Amino acid sequence: MRWLDGVPELAPYQDQPAQLPAAAPGKVGLLRLDFACRGRRTALVDLFRQAPLLVQRALYWDAAMPEMACVFLVSTSGGTVQGDRYRIDVALGARARVHLATQAAQKIQQMDANYAAQVQRISLADEAYLEYLPEPVIPYRHSRFHSYTEVTLPESATALYAEVLLPGRKHRDGELFQYDLFSATLRVNRPGGPDLFVEKFVVEPGRFGADRRGVFGEFHVLGTVVLLTSAERAGRVADRTPPVWDADVPLAAGASRLPNDAGLLYRVLGMETEPVRERIREFCAVARAETVGRATPAAFRWR
Repeated sequence: MRWLDGVPELAPYQDQPAQLPAAAPGKVGLLRLDFACRGRRTALVDLFRQAPLLVQRALYWDAAMPEMACVFLVSTSGGTVQGDRYRIDVALGARARVHLATQAAQKIQQMDANYAAQVQRISLADEAYLEYLPEPVIPYRHSRFHSYTEVTLPESATALYAEVLLPGRKHRDGELFQYDLFSATLRVNRPGGPDLFVEKFVVEPGRFGADRRGVFGEFHVLGTVVLLTSAERAGRVADRTPPVWDADVPLAAGASRLPNDAGLLYRVLGMETEPVRERIREFCAVARAETVGRATPAAFRWR
């Protein structure tokens, strides 16, 4: 797995599991999704899948954007375990509109050897629009997880990419910030051009307390949304996104400009999951309205 070369925080976790070795058959999940405009709809025109990752078909349940292909990414396993290696490739053709979500939270299981890793490579063509809004990540006690996401898009395209990180099984005794490592890298670039920015986020609660100021402080749940779009559209979204500090919830949220006019970074910190997710939904609704001029339907009650 060449993308894992040169990741220093993984160096202490190179031992092999006693069961199947890392990246053994059955532990490598692969997905390749290619989308293209076909008439009045965006179609899933090419699909490759390898368990435990699975996609079945594109659905069209968004009444505000009936042309948008809505796809659920499914894991057939009971969670992400030590030695798992996942790769997800997503490509959107010109003017394609796609909504990606996961069927459940990504549970990073307890580990006694090695680590789990996931790489995602996402490319958008001219005037494409992507919403990638997965369910939260829950790192269990002594879990180690590294993710790498690379997004390539022209200025005319728009991508919304969100992550929600929980501190563990929050209401399980003694599991608050008990994971060994959570590492996430996001790289964004133009087609054939240099990087617009690279962000890397590493949490090692056992080495550096997560409750320190400048890390999580008094908060437990971190939500992040990256809006990649033109500077003009990003400016309109920023104007409609004032910073929030609510001591009663408690919750803090705010948007900042990304380097090289790449878009906006929106972060939410809270104590519980649902208030953080609600702020993310509100931000994504504003982003959709300002970038493609469409409303966002209410969240499903069962999600």
